[in-house]
Amino acid sequence: MTRTLLIGFALACTLLLSTSAAGEPGLGERKQAVESKIDRLQGKIDTAREREGVLSSQIEVVTGEIRALQGDVDAASAKLNGLESVLALHRRKLDHLNELFRLQTRRLVFLQRQHIAATERLNRRVVEIYTSERTEPLAVVLEAASFGDMLDQLEFLNDIGSQDEKIATEVEAAKIEVRETRNSTRVTRSQVAETTRLVAVRTAEQRRTLDRLAWSQRQLATARQEKSEALSSTRGQREEFLHEVEGLLAQSAELSARIRAAQAAAASAASAPSSSPSSPVRTQAASSSGYIWPAHGVLTSSFGWRWGRMHEGIDIAVGSGTPVVSSAAGTVIVAGWLGGYGNLVVVDHGNGVSTAYGHNTGVAVGVGQAVAQGQLVAYSGNTGHSTGPHIHFEVRINGSAVDPLGYL
Repeated sequence: MTRTLLIGFALACTLLLSTSAAGEPGLGERKQAVESKIDRLQGKIDTAREREGVLSSQIEVVTGEIRALQGDVDAASAKLNGLESVLALHRRKLDHLNELFRLQTRRLVFLQRQHIAATERLNRRVVEIYTSERTEPLAVVLEAASFGDMLDQLEFLNDIGSQDEKIATEVEAAKIEVRETRNSTRVTRSQVAETTRLVAVRTAEQRRTLDRLAWSQRQLATARQEKSEALSSTRGQREEFLHEVEGLLAQSAELSARIRAAQAAAASAASAPSSSPSSPVRTQAASSSGYIWPAHGVLTSSFGWRWGRMHEGIDIAVGSGTPVVSSAAGTVIVAGWLGGYGNLVVVDHGNGVSTAYGHNTGVAVGVGQAVAQGQLVAYSGNTGHSTGPHIHFEVRINGSAVDPLGYL
């Protein structure tokens, strides 16, 4: 059986209950009501604690996912930064080629115009030479002042024609060179433009990938925040429950003091003649302490801390309905349902010693009844906070649980 320290303390007081005849009427019922409320609150506290554990685990998982996702985000960001740098470089290169192409186009247009002008001048010069009266060889000879003057004029006309032709030829050559260079620039520009387009596509895809990762990260952060708020709320509720239990424990302690007083009065009256207990039905030898096992069975759980809680007795595995006998002679002070104990029987043996028998399917005695050692007091079962048929057996000294194996 699993109980917490709070419930163990409260129930330690409960085991001192006596009949209403031994003291203030209804005192036992009031005590049981307080302990039942404490038991219910402890159930809520346990539920809250379990939920805290679940939420804490979930927060750790989400935090791990966020950390892992941050690595993906960092890698995606680094890749995006690299692509954006490459894209910016290609765009600058493309801008340079576009500007170069524009300059080469303007240069080509200029040379085309220059070539046309030079060709036109050359044509006009030829026409002037061969159609003008001044250009007739005979006219040159006749108009010359001397033979030397005639030669100079003929040479001058020839030089002008040769110069115009040279200019036209050079302009044509420059035009051809610019056209070829421009065509080369066009090809390079097209290649760079295509590369830039592909890099832009990859950059856009990488940016979308980063956006998706960032969205997932935000979703996880939101989920973690919600779970953290739920954890904080659950802890607050548990603190409220604990505060309420503290108040009930104080009330329980007050009732316990009054019950002890009633028990002392009952002990004083024990020396007076009373109904004799039933004849002993002991079927096993008592230990050196004078106590016997409540039933034959396998010890499945010992006294002490278990799963973070105090187990204030021992568990004896038996089948449901197995007879449970009193470990020693005494007076029944509890017989009936009590919270996590289920159907409980508590026998007061005097001198502050009492034994408890929990999780019974039914009880065979009543409060105030005297019982002998080995006498039937209950039938084992699986009631209350139990995970299978067994007897939960406790020994308490002045209400405090001790290891039963020291008495058996």
